[in-house]
Amino acid sequence: MAKPDGVVPGSIYLFRHGETEWSLSGQHTGTTDLPLLPEGEAAARELADILRHRRFERVLVSPLQRARHTAELAGLGDFEVEPLLREWDYGAYEGITTVEISERLGRPWEVFTDGVAPGETPGETVEEVAARAQQVIDKVWPNLERGNVALFGHGHALRVLTAVWLGENPRFGQHLILDAGSMSVLTHHRSTRCIGTYNLSPWRLLKDSTPDSTPDSTT
Repeated sequence: MAKPDGVVPGSIYLFRHGETEWSLSGQHTGTTDLPLLPEGEAAARELADILRHRRFERVLVSPLQRARHTAELAGLGDFEVEPLLREWDYGAYEGITTVEISERLGRPWEVFTDGVAPGETPGETVEEVAARAQQVIDKVWPNLERGNVALFGHGHALRVLTAVWLGENPRFGQHLILDAGSMSVLTHHRSTRCIGTYNLSPWRLLKDSTPDSTPDSTT
């Protein structure tokens, strides 16, 4: 049961799907339904070891196969498909990189501040992505009164959801990083909504143990 100050005992565990061909190349992957690469499948299986002794009151997963397969390989196959967890609709920028978009526009481009243009799909504003995120939080709030919740989704949409959880402007998400295959935890400290853990991923664990190693940079 929620405390009088609105704090619930449970936390939200966020999982970005494992690596795909386009997440590796930096191409914006909104509506395109790509499968995981073998490396993405391996990272998802590593999550299973982390989650082996954790119990979740509810597991919601984006309808796209890269998120669904990540949840299955992580050992959380008993999930609900939640369309609200789909990735940002990039409209005309689907399938192209930030560098290519910037070259096309003749100036530096950033999705959180500049938005997208309509294409084969209409695209979404950051405010529309934030509205979906708030609906997800509202949907799982009763479950957080009993325990933890897991959400499997996508990089940009989960970064916006984090900003919404914190009560920040959704554009705050541009200051957060979520690597493919990563796990994060949104929680409370007393009456304040906080980030407990963010962007915990296999390569980051490797980097921490071998300081001279540097992961590939992707968008």
